[in-house]
Amino acid sequence: MSDTDKAGAPRTDPIQSGTFTRPINAEIRRAAATGIYDIRGGGAKRKVPHFDDLLFLGASMSRYPLEGYREKCDTDVTLGTRYAKNPIRLDIPVTIAGMSFGALSGPAKEALGRGATLAGTSTTTGDGGMTPEELGHSDKLVYQYLPSRYGMNPRDLRRADAIEIVVGQGAKPGGGGMLLGQKISDRVAGMRNLPAGIDQRSACRHPDWTGPDDLEIKILELREITGWQVPIYVKIGGARPYFDTTLAVKAGADVVVLDGMQGGTAASQDVFIEHVGQPTLACIHGAVQALRDLGMHREVQLIVSGGIRTGADVAKAMALGADAVAIGTAALIALGDNDPKWEADYQALGTTAGAYDDWHEGRDPAGITTQDPALMARLDPVEGGRRLNNYLRVLTLEAQTIARACGKSHLHNLEPEDLCALTIEAAAMARVPLSGTDWIPGQTL
Repeated sequence: MSDTDKAGAPRTDPIQSGTFTRPINAEIRRAAATGIYDIRGGGAKRKVPHFDDLLFLGASMSRYPLEGYREKCDTDVTLGTRYAKNPIRLDIPVTIAGMSFGALSGPAKEALGRGATLAGTSTTTGDGGMTPEELGHSDKLVYQYLPSRYGMNPRDLRRADAIEIVVGQGAKPGGGGMLLGQKISDRVAGMRNLPAGIDQRSACRHPDWTGPDDLEIKILELREITGWQVPIYVKIGGARPYFDTTLAVKAGADVVVLDGMQGGTAASQDVFIEHVGQPTLACIHGAVQALRDLGMHREVQLIVSGGIRTGADVAKAMALGADAVAIGTAALIALGDNDPKWEADYQALGTTAGAYDDWHEGRDPAGITTQDPALMARLDPVEGGRRLNNYLRVLTLEAQTIARACGKSHLHNLEPEDLCALTIEAAAMARVPLSGTDWIPGQTL
């Protein structure tokens, strides 16, 4: 490129390549220097169509709103009504997603259990087994059954209120998790039956089944172990939601958990996080359509996760057909993750509050994604639980406020008709009209 502008004057604003950007160039140099791919935590950082690209229409003349907080708007949800003798009833439709002990500290797992219990909802174990702190402070605890089988035992399966079979995760559909050696303390190693201090990579597929027919057998085995008492969830990543939901239902799932690419992870390849999977917004319609085609919508419940941050996100997911949502990254932020009060520590790690994503290194200044005793002591699980409860209540109140404005007496009464889209992309993904029109891209007029 010339060093002068069109008038011949010296160029004072050199233009960076739109393809070889500074971050891309930095990554090329890092790869050339190290010979290994980049590993990090968190979710996708690229901007993709999301719930912010949808708006609620609200009520005016053609719709009748509910009057403030004097008219009731219910938020409860029951999960596992298909086959389980004891389905889970939650006061709010916001649950805590699976995050493992190992990836998270013991105090963080306790705080999640405390906050979920105060709010009347459930939390989930994640990989690596069930800790006493988590079990003791969780009124409703979902046990994740992952390909690794780390920490899995029939006793804990029977103590759980539901079992979630993980087939895929939004941050890495088709890939397994990682837990580097610096986070595998003696306690973590003991729970996972691993050597301490050695890097661990979880399997990407279950060792004893290779398809939906085998999954059906596995679900029946788990039902026999638990006496058909508890719901069986199947968690899928945001890849092919219509077909994956269909196969999960046919295999006998009570609940389908759908995790879009904005879902986070404790540690995975950056190339997975940014380049595999689909946006959460793009996944919901396919899953809901599969349930409707099978005559199972609302009979098999759908939990949506991946980038849920606000009560508006909750309400929009439910308007598109979800029964509930799950949060992970947002819950950690509520506990104190990436808090500016630790800015000096983040700076010492070469980053800043709000951008820290090296959770795999085990040096989290907030004491949440670490096994370092000194750092873990920074997190008070009682205070963390209180903060999480506050956040969950705000999410619920915000969703209720929107539902009332749309004239709905229950969050489950929200529907696509209450929404419009700001962009053609979001309209096509969510299958709602582009704002100011009655046009849904991809549908014939």
